Amino acid sequence: MSDANTLKDLGNKAFQAKDYDKAIQLFSQAITLDPSNHVLYSNRSAAKAGKKLYSDALEDADKYQPYLGKGLREEGCCTSLACGDILRPSPHTPMVLKYEDSPALRKGLQEVQDAQAKDDRVADSGLAKMFQDPNLVSKLAANPRTQKHLTDPAFVQKLNMMQQYPKLAETALCSDPRMIDVLGVAMGIDMQGFSREEGSDELPPGFQHQPPPPSRFGSNPPQSSSPPRSSSSTSKPAPEPAPEPPAEDVEMTEEEQEEAKAKAEALELKTKGSASYKERRFDEAAKCFSKAWDLWPKDVTFLTNLAAVYFEQGDYDKCIESCEKAVEEGRSLRADFKLLAKALGRIGSAYSQKGDLPSAVKYFQKSLSEHRDAAILAKLQSTERAIAEAERKAYIDPAKSAIAREEGNTAFKNGDFVGAVKLYAESIKRDPSDARGYNNRAAAYMKLMALPEALKDAEEAIKVDPSFVKAYIRKANILHSMREYTKALEALQAAENADTASAHTSEIHAQELKIQQALFAQRAGETEEQTLERAMRDPEVAKIMSDPVMQQILQQAQGNPAALQDHMKSPIIREKIMKLVNAGIIKTR
Repeated sequence: MSDANTLKDLGNKAFQAKDYDKAIQLFSQAITLDPSNHVLYSNRSAAKAGKKLYSDALEDADKYQPYLGKGLREEGCCTSLACGDILRPSPHTPMVLKYEDSPALRKGLQEVQDAQAKDDRVADSGLAKMFQDPNLVSKLAANPRTQKHLTDPAFVQKLNMMQQYPKLAETALCSDPRMIDVLGVAMGIDMQGFSREEGSDELPPGFQHQPPPPSRFGSNPPQSSSPPRSSSSTSKPAPEPAPEPPAEDVEMTEEEQEEAKAKAEALELKTKGSASYKERRFDEAAKCFSKAWDLWPKDVTFLTNLAAVYFEQGDYDKCIESCEKAVEEGRSLRADFKLLAKALGRIGSAYSQKGDLPSAVKYFQKSLSEHRDAAILAKLQSTERAIAEAERKAYIDPAKSAIAREEGNTAFKNGDFVGAVKLYAESIKRDPSDARGYNNRAAAYMKLMALPEALKDAEEAIKVDPSFVKAYIRKANILHSMREYTKALEALQAAENADTASAHTSEIHAQELKIQQALFAQRAGETEEQTLERAMRDPEVAKIMSDPVMQQILQQAQGNPAALQDHMKSPIIREKIMKLVNAGIIKTR
């Protein structure tokens, strides 16, 4: 018997590989060893049908019928249909696998049906073509006479079978009077006069009676492989088809029923919890979400919602605990990665609220590795900036800043300008509010001829301390080196305004004289048109010259130079006039 099973398994593999000859040989050897095993006949029948040997397949289908118990003979009807006897459809096809759920039988029947459908799915007549209308079902549903037929699952199944196998149309008209109504809808005419009552043996006028072939399923199985089929119009009326088995609902096990009930209750609690959360009744919401998880621990949103409640309550430790459990359970349940990312992101937010910024960054990064969310990315960047700012503030120490600045001064005097830059930079980090560090580093940059960096440091020193006169003078020296003489004069004018104690007057005047000389040298031999053209390349000068008020003042000054002094009493006008003087547009004696 074990050898027969081995041969059957080998035959199944050959069948799956579509090696039907080898499959038939192996199933035949197995039948020799175990002739009472009806599955072997079924498998060999399927293999023969795979080779399109439908008559031989029917013979095997008939042979294994005697081995089936009472009530299982309908299986032969399904096999007969699958093997090509499509003129006699069986209503019991759906019941076959209920009684014999053999993988080989299931596979074999499907293969046979596919093979036959490939050959025979062609309508031979105009009558069959009417049933191929893709909108037929919708037309039947819209017709009051036929819409009631669609409530019968067996009728719908038979209609689907006719659409798949057009040859069934002629036989179905004889066996089921409801098909007359279907034909009328398909043709667009009223077939009421041609219809007959269900159960009547009288055919509608114009249709020839075609009785079905004799049954193969009597008490003695037939011996011939091709039983005769009667085509005489004088034979007895066709008997009513066997009643269709009622559609059976899939019964749930007791365990499945309990799980379904628990799931429904859990989802209802989730809805209640969400409503309570929106109304800020957090204690009630927490109870609902917690109970929902206890009832049906297969939806991690119960835990993430519970974590959201704890977050709003300020209980960040419980929030983290709930989210960590959601991630752990979610991985085992293969939950959506977006849910896992959401839980990890909420952990990061909880750590951020606790002030543990490094842990917050860690979990924000984990969240983004699961799913890249713009909101989480913004939180990560904000937290990283906060960490950097905290580290910067923690590094501030004015005493150590002074030490680093003095060391920088020593390096500067010794000609080590690169070392001086590094030490001044350390001084700035230790105390960014001390303008001396920026000003000293600007001097070191000048020695290294890094004039743009030097100018930036001088301007930063002025920004930190607007009254720092030395920073203005340093800026003027840098601009002089950059041949920006007009801007250098403006820097000196700002230095003079900031030097309220006149402590740097001589230094400012000396630098101003030096710059004026450079300007005269630059403008020597320049015509008025060339001077104006050069000055107008400065955007600030161009803006002043296009100002209607300034244009009126300049016109007035041409006729009355003393009037210009009166206008310069206004600080804003004075600044603009000095800008034009420095640019060479207004000449002074």
